[in-house]
Amino acid sequence: MKRFALWGPLTIFALLFAVVASGLIRPAEKTVRSAMVGKPVPEFALPAMVPGKPGLTTASFRQGKPRLLNIFASWCIPCIAEAPQLMRLKAMGVPIDAIAVRDTAPTIAGFLRRNGDPYERIGSDRAGRVQLALGSSGVPETFLIDGRGIVVKQIIGDIRPENVGEIAQALKDAQ
Repeated sequence: MKRFALWGPLTIFALLFAVVASGLIRPAEKTVRSAMVGKPVPEFALPAMVPGKPGLTTASFRQGKPRLLNIFASWCIPCIAEAPQLMRLKAMGVPIDAIAVRDTAPTIAGFLRRNGDPYERIGSDRAGRVQLALGSSGVPETFLIDGRGIVVKQIIGDIRPENVGEIAQALKDAQ
């Protein structure tokens, strides 16, 4: 009994330490994937964000042609990093729409002047309700939506140069 009293607390501490250390070595997956992949785009109607570009509605994605939906904000640093890739996709003929979240028209207009404007439509989602309905957990995030309005693919984070070809191919496959 005296041995257990001596070694018991040390054994319990060692086990607790091992559990904590394993959690630090192998952290849990922190990426939040959308449950909307494979499902129709939720119903929404967003007003136009900037003059000269229409707003965005669910019907925009049910016109028979696949499109990208990019969720971005002017205050988002990774959104600036992905801007050249979006411009490349636009030059390849990829139709891209956007939802600007928690932002204002003047700051979005400035963002587009500085970084290029690959978007056909930009909807204003000031409260982030449509972003959440899509299952988006942050900005930037991009969804590939087929011509029937079904979410086919989710791209979490900024689009990198090595992703452009894969995204263009996925868009062709969604037709």
